[in-house]
Amino acid sequence: MKIKTWLLVSYLVVMLLPISAAYGLFAWINAYHQDQRVAEYMGNWTELNALKEVLENPELYRPKADWSTVSQLENDQLSVTLYTEIGFVVYASNPIKHTAMSFVGREQLYDGFYEMSQKFGAFTYKEPVFADNEMVGVYEVQLARDQWVAGVEKRTWLVIVAFALFFIALFVGVTLLVNRKLNSPLQQLMGQMDSFAQGKEVQPILSRHDEIGELAKSFDKMRIDLTAANRQLAEEQQAKEAMIASISHDLKTPLTSIRAYAEALQTGKLTDSEQEEYRTVIMDKSSYMRQMLDDLLMYTLLQSSNYDMSYVSVEGGEFFEMLVSGYDMLCAEKAIELRVVSNVTGDYTVSSKQLMRVVDNLMTNAITHTDPGRPIELAAVDAGNPPEWCYPFVIEALNRESGMYLIVQNEGQGLTDDEIRDVFDPLFQADPARTKAGERGTGLGLSITKQIMEKHGGDVRMVAELGIGTAVICWLPEMKGEKFK
Repeated sequence: MKIKTWLLVSYLVVMLLPISAAYGLFAWINAYHQDQRVAEYMGNWTELNALKEVLENPELYRPKADWSTVSQLENDQLSVTLYTEIGFVVYASNPIKHTAMSFVGREQLYDGFYEMSQKFGAFTYKEPVFADNEMVGVYEVQLARDQWVAGVEKRTWLVIVAFALFFIALFVGVTLLVNRKLNSPLQQLMGQMDSFAQGKEVQPILSRHDEIGELAKSFDKMRIDLTAANRQLAEEQQAKEAMIASISHDLKTPLTSIRAYAEALQTGKLTDSEQEEYRTVIMDKSSYMRQMLDDLLMYTLLQSSNYDMSYVSVEGGEFFEMLVSGYDMLCAEKAIELRVVSNVTGDYTVSSKQLMRVVDNLMTNAITHTDPGRPIELAAVDAGNPPEWCYPFVIEALNRESGMYLIVQNEGQGLTDDEIRDVFDPLFQADPARTKAGERGTGLGLSITKQIMEKHGGDVRMVAELGIGTAVICWLPEMKGEKFK
C-alpha cells in the first residue's frame, strides 16, 4: 500500500475509532439509564401509593397541624414538603430547600401536578389535596436517586478509564505502525546511504511496494550506477596511465635514434651516402613520432564530451568511391594485391576528414599484417549487397538491412576470440613481434576508428577465423541528408 493511501486510511481510522468508541460507551450508559429508569419508576410509584394514604389527609395542610405521621415517613431517600392552597409552606422535611411559612408562587406551585419529574439526583412528584371538592393544599415528594447517582459515577469513571486505555492503545498502535511503515525503513535507508558514503558494503532493503520502496530502488540504482561509474573511471585512469607510460616509452626509442643520428651528422666525418641515409632515418623517425602524437591528440579529443565533429551531407556513390581509392601504390610497394569495390547509393551525413582517418587506419593496419603476395580487399557497399570475395564468416556478420558497410578484409593467421574482444582497446597490439622495433604503431588506431564510427551513429566490429583471415566491418546509417546529432 502506498504511504499516501496508508496515511489517509490511518487518519480516517484515528478519526472514526474514537467516535465509534464514544458512541458505544454512550449507548451502553444510555441502555443502563433506561433499565434503571424503568425499575426506579415502578418502585417509586409503589412507594408513592403507600405515602398517599397519609399525605391526602386535609388536616396536615393547616398551620400548626400534627405532622408526626409525616415525619415518620421520612428517611435518607425521601423528603416531603406540604403547601397550602395559596403556596405557603406549612411543613418541609428539607429545611435547606424550604422553611416553614415560606411562600412559592401559584405558577410554580401548580406546575407539574401528577407528573413523576426526573432530575439527576431525585424524582419529584407533586399532587393537590382536596376536601369537599376544594383544594386545601399540595404535597411534594422527593425520592432520592442515590443508587442511580452512584451507578452513574461508577460508570463515568469506567468510561474515563476506558477512553484513556483506548486512546493509549490507539496511540501505541499508531506509533508502532508509523515506526514500522516510516521510521524503521527510513532509518535503514539512511544507514545504507551513510554506509555507501563511507565506502562500506551496503545490504539491499527488502522489497516494498510504496514510496519508500521506490526511493530505495532509486538509491540502489544510483549506488550501482555510481559504483560502475567509479569503476569505469578507475579503469580509464589506469588505462590513461598505462597509455602515457607506453607512449612515453615508444617515443623514447625513435627520439634516441634521432639524437644519435643527428650527433653523427654533426661530426662531419660521414660520406655523402651515409649522410643521406642518416637524414632519411631522421625524417622517418620524426614522421613516426608525429603520427604517434597525432593519434594521441585525436584519441584525447574523441574522449572529450565537448568535442564536436563537423558533418556534411554527401552523395554516397561519389564520396565512398573517393574514400576507398588511392591505396594501390601503398599495396604495390609491399607486393600486395588490392581489390576494391565501391557500390553505395543514397545520401549520408559524414565527417569526411574523420572517415578518411578511419580508412587510413584500417588499411595501414591491414598492410602491416599482410604478407607480400597475399591480397587485401577493400569495399564500400550498401547493406544487403556484399562483395563476392567476402569470406562466409564475414557475410554472416553483414546482418544490417539499411545503411552501408565499409569492409577491409585480408588473409592471414586470423585472431582468437580473446584478441577480437580486446582489439579495440587503446594500446592493444595483437602481434607486436611481427613488426620491427620502433615501427609497431601506437595501438590507438582501432580505438580511434571505433569512436569515430560511434559518433556517426554507426559501429565497427572485427571478425576472424584462424588460418583464414580477418575483416574489419564498419556500418554507417543512411541519414538522408539530415544533419547528424
